[in-house]
Amino acid sequence: MTIAYDVTSGAARRSRVVGIVRRDFYALRGNGGRLLEIFFWPVLELVIWGFVSVFLRANNVPIAVSMLLGAVLLWQVVGRAQGELAAMFLHDVWSRNLLNVFVSPTSLAEFLTGHVIFGAGLIALSTGVMSGLALLLYGFGITTIGPALVPYLTLLVVMGWGLGVVSIAVVIRFGESTQSVAWVLSAAFQPFAAVFYPVGVLPPVAQAIAHAVPASYVFEGLRGVLDGRGIDWSGVAMAALLDLILVAGALAFIAHALRHARRTGRLSKFGE
Repeated sequence: MTIAYDVTSGAARRSRVVGIVRRDFYALRGNGGRLLEIFFWPVLELVIWGFVSVFLRANNVPIAVSMLLGAVLLWQVVGRAQGELAAMFLHDVWSRNLLNVFVSPTSLAEFLTGHVIFGAGLIALSTGVMSGLALLLYGFGITTIGPALVPYLTLLVVMGWGLGVVSIAVVIRFGESTQSVAWVLSAAFQPFAAVFYPVGVLPPVAQAIAHAVPASYVFEGLRGVLDGRGIDWSGVAMAALLDLILVAGALAFIAHALRHARRTGRLSKFGE
């Protein structure tokens, strides 16, 4: 007797998303180099800027310590969100598994959802490690940011995921030769994100670009909170709106890229 299996049911969709998460976990568990990379670069950045903050504290600039370390901890969230999402996709490319994924019943939404869920766990883990080190080495607790921490972290994670989807879409649309985008995309936005300085110090053209970057409102708001001015909810709302625009554009781009790759046969050439 043959039992029909509805691949469009909610249970089937959940099963495929869980399968993506489990596969990402097994792939990471067997990759010591990538495990090291997840923590090495963020910790190195924290240590370097931590020494800068110690110098500033010794020269009676205490508020700069909180601003620098808070900015370092929050900015790495964007880099991790974008980088981990792209890295999990590229693992499929390098292992010649991308075609297998997209000829299976797994939809693009399920594929991305599984990666996002697993990536969220990695972000929480790396942020927790860095926060512990910042408290242990420099006496800065991320909870110093207060209630603003929740919306700020959320906005930065969503921006990182949006950039991650864009980097995946670029590789699907233009081929493996563009995979370097996965490693530099978030860094390309950092000068306009006002991570370590106000938007006002930028040249006029750069300021215009910064006003279109969600992170700039977060870091401007962060400095306000640490300076005792409270949460700038108008900035939070603008960052949320820009995040929505970024994510919507990224999803439209990756859907277009995947259709093009299927139509031209490019999908079958990944990993060759």
